[in-house]
Amino acid sequence: MASSLTTFTDEARIALDTLSGRAAGLFSPSLRLGVTGLSRAGKTVFISALVHNLIHGGRLPLFEAQKSGRIARAFLEEQPDDAVPRFQYEDHVAALVNDRLWPDSTRAISELRLTIEYESASGWSRMFSSGRLSVDIVDYPGEWLLDLPLLGKSYADFSREAFEMAVLPVRVELSQEWRALSAAVDPDADADEMTARRLAESFAAYLKACKLDERALSTLPPGRFLMPGDLEGSPALTFAPLPALSDRRARSG
Repeated sequence: MASSLTTFTDEARIALDTLSGRAAGLFSPSLRLGVTGLSRAGKTVFISALVHNLIHGGRLPLFEAQKSGRIARAFLEEQPDDAVPRFQYEDHVAALVNDRLWPDSTRAISELRLTIEYESASGWSRMFSSGRLSVDIVDYPGEWLLDLPLLGKSYADFSREAFEMAVLPVRVELSQEWRALSAAVDPDADADEMTARRLAESFAAYLKACKLDERALSTLPPGRFLMPGDLEGSPALTFAPLPALSDRRARSG
């Protein structure tokens, strides 16, 4: 009986929390907008320019709400996610306007909340109240999206494809040091942290050399090796492909 009562109480509390959350959303709705793309695509400048124009009433001729004068004002508010770094809008604008410098590239996830007060396009809605929408803009490194196809591959498949790419004419010179180091490693030897670290650092250096190459090689999974974010130095990134792996399972250790 007590167990059933507790379960009923918990379910009622969850229902009330859900109902109050939906009611709050009706009066203060929010929209989550993800902005992603490979480095040097212009994500940081795009977000900074969009927010700056909305806050200062800039010319946005293709944005109907702004063009028709229905936006009363736009302003920044505290972002809802305490665990996510804030998008440094003010620093980026200062770098562009005052210092005439291109902002630093996206290195990790960041977020900014922009709240817009507007008049509805519907005359019926305007009779009751003006509209208010919070837009949570999330800046997400596109390099991390390159890693999604790896979820469907085995380590052996990943290694084979990595070496096939590394010996292409456009990459063979850049990958020479890493391939030589990998060839000297015995895949059947006992696991060794320092060996794994040297391989991972050499593999990451090869990927970074490809990225900096004048031929602008951009398809470089794993993208986390180029932009490790909060995983930098972690065991999750202390690995590298190995050549000529057999299909049999590695022995324990």
